[in-house]
Amino acid sequence: MGKIHLLAGSSWPAIGLCFFFFFLIASSAKIPTRKIPSTTNKSSALGVQLQVTNKQVVIDNGIVQVTFSSPGGDVIRIKYKEINNVLETKNYEDNRGYWDVVWNRPGDSNIFDKVQATKFSIIVQNEEQVEISFSKIWSPSMDKTTVPLKVDKRYIVRRGSSGLYLYAVMERLKGWPDVDMDQIRVVFKLQSEKFHYMAISDDRQRVMPMPQDRTTGQPLAYPEAVRLTNPVNHQQKGEVDDKYQYSCENKDNKVHGWISNDPPVGFWMITPSNEFRDAGPVKQDLTSHVGPIVLNMFGSVHYAGKDLNAEYRNGEPWKKVFGPVYVYLNSIPPSENPKALWEDAKRQMSTEVKSWPYNFPRSEDFPSSDQRGNVVGQLVVRDPYINEKLIDASLAYVGLAAPGVVGSWQTEVKGYQFWTQADKKGSFSIKNIRAGKYSLYAFVPGFLGDYKYNVDVIIQPGSEIKLGVLTYDPPRNGPTLWEIGIPDRTASEFYIPDANPTLVNKLYIDSPANKFRQYGLWERYTDLYPKNDLIYTVGVSNYAKDWFFAHVNRKVGNTAYKATTWQIIFELKSVMQSGSYTLQIALASATNSELQVRFNNANLKQPLFTTRLIGKDNAIARYGIHGLCWFYSIQVPASQLIQGKNTIYLTQTRNGSPFSGIMYDYIRLEVPTKA
Repeated sequence: MGKIHLLAGSSWPAIGLCFFFFFLIASSAKIPTRKIPSTTNKSSALGVQLQVTNKQVVIDNGIVQVTFSSPGGDVIRIKYKEINNVLETKNYEDNRGYWDVVWNRPGDSNIFDKVQATKFSIIVQNEEQVEISFSKIWSPSMDKTTVPLKVDKRYIVRRGSSGLYLYAVMERLKGWPDVDMDQIRVVFKLQSEKFHYMAISDDRQRVMPMPQDRTTGQPLAYPEAVRLTNPVNHQQKGEVDDKYQYSCENKDNKVHGWISNDPPVGFWMITPSNEFRDAGPVKQDLTSHVGPIVLNMFGSVHYAGKDLNAEYRNGEPWKKVFGPVYVYLNSIPPSENPKALWEDAKRQMSTEVKSWPYNFPRSEDFPSSDQRGNVVGQLVVRDPYINEKLIDASLAYVGLAAPGVVGSWQTEVKGYQFWTQADKKGSFSIKNIRAGKYSLYAFVPGFLGDYKYNVDVIIQPGSEIKLGVLTYDPPRNGPTLWEIGIPDRTASEFYIPDANPTLVNKLYIDSPANKFRQYGLWERYTDLYPKNDLIYTVGVSNYAKDWFFAHVNRKVGNTAYKATTWQIIFELKSVMQSGSYTLQIALASATNSELQVRFNNANLKQPLFTTRLIGKDNAIARYGIHGLCWFYSIQVPASQLIQGKNTIYLTQTRNGSPFSGIMYDYIRLEVPTKA
């Protein structure tokens, strides 16, 4: 387990020295953790009981007791161990555990809909399992803030299960009104007086600020970022809190949650599959944050902007199942090591992943394992300028998503996606795929571009498709003259500066892998380059030290920003006149930006190339290190080059904001192929 930062102090009345001692024990790697005995599916556990009244529905299996509003279908109470309700009792009942959709009519402002149901029904009721449904069907007579959807929110409690399974079936019927949908999620708000410690991964967990600390803090460049000026825990004074600092890529977002110390109880969100999340394995989204709040983001425009907006036009029908996911609760005696709660949550996550797809949900829209199919194959790379032999696509990401063009999976939001990571030989196996028609996509760390198989993949129930050996020809027009960076869809290999010491999150001070998650790093460019811009000399400079991670504007005065031009200097012993050189540029992020490229004359009115205005992923401000990927293959006539010293000028022209800018993934100059 990674380092746990100890920030509690005796001035924190809600926690005090006992809390400090509690997490001091947790941080010691030398103290063994006792495995928490699992009660899941034990035949000796009490049978599941259901109680229904006019306004509430209660399910109790002797381990957890869950209360729902009826017919709205919100989770208003979860009783576990000595805690009468782990959810925030200070909140209204519809603000504790709920589903929501952010949507709008084309051209109108966003509407926040908490998706209140109008009908309650019992799907399954026996001692082994209770599954209940809260549903609604949209009609034109409904309130204008109600999203035009047919919604079925399902909840399941099983015998011996220490938690609650939940999923939703959302559907548009043919002919329904045009809408845009930006976000679909489920939210749980926990008791702020009990849950103070948050865990997202082994190396991202800490005692968190209190909700009131944000209210009393200093707002920064945008509302989500607040500097704590008078926190309850005085040791957190001066830190920055921002929910985006705790974002996570889909492929890594399997378990996260909070720990209460009195009594020692964990509340965890477990996601056993990503098939229902949008935009593929490296899409980033929110997890847990100050509240204490636990999220499951099924779809959003975060780290992409409106490119991930789900547009429905001309009466387009649509249906999708979100989940099931598992809300898991665990506990230990006060004398035990609290590290065991996180370790047990990870073990439970592994159990849920192995159990996917679940065989107990009763919706006909959730197919069981025997109704799904599998795809196996091997991906190799053909790049004769690196190796005359085929190269294993080591650790490639391979996935199935809706049919589309190369790379379209990263903005695909309406259907299901199924991804895996190949082994070192490029062999892959994608299991439990829903029946349907897909394209097969891939990207390979260390190689430019995206792969797409040239034939649609048709999945039938029970099918096993063997694709054999597939060959990827990455973008390449000639031998490499020089390159900057690593083609891995991120800017993580470049120089990431230290944060302003007055604007830090202490969790990331000693975490090189997460250094980019500090607030205000875009402002450090002006500190490092107050007058002149970045100059990179091929063969002399080192991109890990000399290439700033984000091409941003320079701050001038208090409110103005100036566009910046970076230079790449390189030598040519001679210029090949036959054929064109090729400048390959892969961007890891773009936000309200325009990249212009010029050779050997920074003052040319017309650049050789421009991206024009691109991007709204906001990854620079949101600690993303990448957003959506953009790729450009630029033909460079020999007339643009000279024998000897050459300079490429890269200008990001849009200067209206500190957040307008790009992150580079990789740059390569290729010489023409000899005849």
